[in-house]
Amino acid sequence: MIRWSQLLRIRRKPKKLLDKLVVLKLNGGLGTTMGCTGPKSVIEVRNGLTFLDLIVIQIENLNKKYGCSVPLLLMNSFNTHDDTQKIIEKYSNSNIEIHTFNQSQYPRLVADDFVPLPSKGHTDKDGWYPPGHGDVFPSLKNSGKLDALLSQGKEYVFAANSDNLGAVVDLKILNHLIRNKNEYCMEVTPKTLADVKGGTLISYEGKVQLLEIAQVPDQHVNEFKSIEKFKIFNTNNLWVNLKAIKRLVEADALKMEIIPNPKEVDGVKVLQLETAAGAAIKFFDHAIGINVPRSRFLPVKASSDLLLVQSDLYTLVDGFVIRNPARTNPANPSIELGPEFKKVANFLSRFKSIPSIIELDSLKVAGDVWFGANITLKGKVSIVVKSGVKLEIPDGTVLQNKEISGPEDL
Repeated sequence: MIRWSQLLRIRRKPKKLLDKLVVLKLNGGLGTTMGCTGPKSVIEVRNGLTFLDLIVIQIENLNKKYGCSVPLLLMNSFNTHDDTQKIIEKYSNSNIEIHTFNQSQYPRLVADDFVPLPSKGHTDKDGWYPPGHGDVFPSLKNSGKLDALLSQGKEYVFAANSDNLGAVVDLKILNHLIRNKNEYCMEVTPKTLADVKGGTLISYEGKVQLLEIAQVPDQHVNEFKSIEKFKIFNTNNLWVNLKAIKRLVEADALKMEIIPNPKEVDGVKVLQLETAAGAAIKFFDHAIGINVPRSRFLPVKASSDLLLVQSDLYTLVDGFVIRNPARTNPANPSIELGPEFKKVANFLSRFKSIPSIIELDSLKVAGDVWFGANITLKGKVSIVVKSGVKLEIPDGTVLQNKEISGPEDL
């Protein structure tokens, strides 16, 4: 494991490094869990800009600053392909090349008899699924994009989830990989109580391997979740050598562990057999993990994460979401919002403006709660109102270490 502080200063010209790089965002997910239609990457994150807008602005600024041409690849699924193709037309005048390709689609299996669901009459999209991001390597090769990138002199791909606002190009990591001929690098970061389900790196049979919670027997799950025993977890920010991907895919050598993912379609219990890109680490030569700062892992999985990144805890500079130095606590506040806030539209309608949370430690909100403008939250704040009670918090309210269950507590 390499610590962030051990990475050497860059002696080469940044342009020489960046001309070897391509950025790939995993763009197969829908925004349905946050109540949105279409690809998750088109949810507005801040200042009216979507995940995709921010990614494009970041790479535009990188290309402009260093005079390089880092291309952007989007790996779509059959769920997101059509919408993404329309959306990226708005970037046609930008200074970056944007390429898209589709990952595979597999038939869901009926759990009772393992028969493919489409053969039982489910011939629409519900009969199929994208088989996880471990599919990125064969899909990159099968699409023809891998050979095209190699012919342009590209050597490394930086792949990350499109909803991770901290996954930005880092020259020190790229420089280290090129100098040391590392074919694969996984960024890991210290685990907190919010990350206990995250996959971790282990040494097994002389190889660095990824261990996911789905692979852990029930009796050992609590041990796996321990932040004392397993101190780091996988951010899914991955740097991989393109020639190595070609070699391993052509040899059919990427035999990643299959993770069964149970689902239900129209009352029928089905299985999706998926793989994770991180599990490929054991097949690459000189593979490493780098323990990176928490700032490189800022995913938006729920409206509680949206509250964090839209607040004064962060600012937006050149497409980068930067943490406000005014917050002295290195950890972000823990935020728990009730089901009334789950959908993005409902979340936005319940805040006249996002409260100031620079000095907030934790926030719990449940029930029919509405926030006015210019509210400040400090310390530990709990706002839990009973069913049938509507609570409107007035403009300019300051709540510090308060438990509120109705208007009388304000």
